[in-house]
Amino acid sequence: MSTAKRPVDLLTGWPSPSLLPPAQLEAAAHTVLSNPDLTREALRYGEDEGYLPLREAIAGWLTKFYEPKETISYDRICISGGASQNIACVLQTFTDPVYTRNVWMVAPTYFRCCRIIDDSGFGGRMKGVPEDEEGIDIDYLASFIELSENKAIDEGNLEPKLKTKYPWREHTYKHIIYAVPTFANPSGKVMSLRRREQLVRIARKYDALIITDDVYDMLQWPAATSTDKSVMAKSAMPRIVDVDRYLDGGPTSEWGNAMSNGSFSKIVGPGCRTGWAEASPKLAWGLSQCGSSRSGGAPSHLVACMIHQMIITGDLDEHITGKLLPAYAKRYRRMMQAVQTRLFPLGVTVPQPDKEVAGGYFIWLTLPKELDGEEIRRRAQEEEELTICSGAQSRVQGDEADEAKQFNHNLRLCFAYADFDVLDEGVERLARVVKASLKK
Repeated sequence: MSTAKRPVDLLTGWPSPSLLPPAQLEAAAHTVLSNPDLTREALRYGEDEGYLPLREAIAGWLTKFYEPKETISYDRICISGGASQNIACVLQTFTDPVYTRNVWMVAPTYFRCCRIIDDSGFGGRMKGVPEDEEGIDIDYLASFIELSENKAIDEGNLEPKLKTKYPWREHTYKHIIYAVPTFANPSGKVMSLRRREQLVRIARKYDALIITDDVYDMLQWPAATSTDKSVMAKSAMPRIVDVDRYLDGGPTSEWGNAMSNGSFSKIVGPGCRTGWAEASPKLAWGLSQCGSSRSGGAPSHLVACMIHQMIITGDLDEHITGKLLPAYAKRYRRMMQAVQTRLFPLGVTVPQPDKEVAGGYFIWLTLPKELDGEEIRRRAQEEEELTICSGAQSRVQGDEADEAKQFNHNLRLCFAYADFDVLDEGVERLARVVKASLKK
């Protein structure tokens, strides 16, 4: 009889196939494609800013969840082809690869973003900013962004060099700051409100645009494993784009200094390739004029019409609160219990262990200093048929100045994709590898 282990995947950061909503999408598609008026709209080129009914629906939906001081207006919303595509469009529109000094990335970072940034001409100028207990080391950022600005002034880099000014991109930012402030990928950390306010003030001082991936915000639940509660209908933290909207009297220019990058990939399905950006009306409109959107209108227009139906019928909210949140909360608690039971005794730790609210997809582990994360990853694959992500994969590409930002003693586990019944088994396999490595 074979003794081969079944493979366990705790690497893939995708929604679990069992939690996708094909029935709701089918119903939305039927509505759109059976109504001649909706069909004509859905199958034509869309407006640059995106399908207006969806923009209006998203504005109301976000207002209900985040509860900002004022209602979010549809002119703050621009439909995108998903979070990754939207970052590329932002960089194409609002940066200059010579004039824009650096892209500052909270580290560890969503590593696939590095190639998008590199493609826009910032190879070698992506700089990692370490996390601290509040989510970002603000003193580190302030110090190094000041040095970068002084260098640009000394070199006479005072005007955009390669980008022609047009009405939709009258402003070119000197710096870009990239973060996943809520349930960060990969660390799972939540940036404090104090840090968010400090970050906005720095962005205003140095003419930076903060791009935040807010794709996990609605996937939140109480962290405690002792509670059965899994549904939290209101955001636990204001977004940075909301902070920029109100802090110290509001933005210092009509462009603002923050943009929220949203996506339906984690709450409907990544195959939809549909998302949105929220920013000042001026920036949202300018973003819609990016050449790839201006050529044929907003991307994913057909799916945008379908998702609009899911929002207005309540199917999307029901899917999130009735299916995703209970399932992901149960998965998170199952994995955390296994981590606490099997890995904590071996000296493994997690950031923000006493947090009240958890969410997202990932648990970030710090190994004992004598262990190498990449070696543990390799042994887990070879000896235990366990696929995980080493921390080194989450470093900022090209920023190798500080060993502390290489994350050689970290691992990332995803609890969202694998079947629920293998989460404990996967952590048990990892514990065997860690224990054996400590004995060496």
